[in-house]
Amino acid sequence: MTRSDLVTRLAERFSQLTQRDTEFAVKTILDAMSDALARGHRIEIRGFGSFSINRRPPRVGRNPRSGEQVVIPEKLVPHFKPGKALREAVDAHVTSDVDRP
Repeated sequence: MTRSDLVTRLAERFSQLTQRDTEFAVKTILDAMSDALARGHRIEIRGFGSFSINRRPPRVGRNPRSGEQVVIPEKLVPHFKPGKALREAVDAHVTSDVDRP
């Protein structure tokens, strides 16, 4: 599902909102989440999951073309951990698909 798919589905589900209002709401929520993660905060959405920042320590890598060693600096990367309800919903959906002939 893309961002525009999400906007379209929300606009269809909530007919009192215009497409423009729905797009603004989705953009506002995603921007707020991005800003919170950029500031190092953790985001928890009950029943869905949590977003946090993981630290990748510096390491020595290898340039695939030349083979020479390269120092890769430390990185902070976003990480998503699904909640129990989401894991169970996905698992139930996958197992029901597997059981079909």
